[in-house]
Amino acid sequence: MDKKVVQVYYGTGKGKTSAAVGQCIRAASQGLSVIIIQFLKGKDAEEFNFLGKLEPEIKLFRFEKTDKSYDSLPASQQKEEKQNIINGFNFAKKVIDTGECDVLVLDEVLGLLDLDIITTDDIIHLINLRDDYCRIVLTGRNLPEKLVPYVNVISKIELEKDTIG
Repeated sequence: MDKKVVQVYYGTGKGKTSAAVGQCIRAASQGLSVIIIQFLKGKDAEEFNFLGKLEPEIKLFRFEKTDKSYDSLPASQQKEEKQNIINGFNFAKKVIDTGECDVLVLDEVLGLLDLDIITTDDIIHLINLRDDYCRIVLTGRNLPEKLVPYVNVISKIELEKDTIG
């Protein structure tokens, strides 16, 4: 295992985060250490509360302080949350640079691009931090073409039908 693997789940469909969490559970069951850093969903995203039971194999970090998602906050609160989000992204760089885990999931990190909180170059820099093995999983709605050469596996998840919401 001497090659970095970068995997992306993106698209307008539901299940990107669930697919990424599935990768985490698989990795943890193989004895690998996993860190998930979640962005843009608020600190109390219910879908992740059960992951606390899987520590220390899977560690979850959220740097946002409000319960609401970033895009539903007033501009004054977005400014404060933006700094919290940048702190989370900087933590991801530290995790990769120090080799702190085998699998790193950056949930909704691609959404940070849509909101101009970080740039595509920031993600490319993060991907290039280490040459030895680390699996990085990125999720979000949109995948910039500029990132494609840096990604090994791309899964597009599209909504085909939704009669419930």
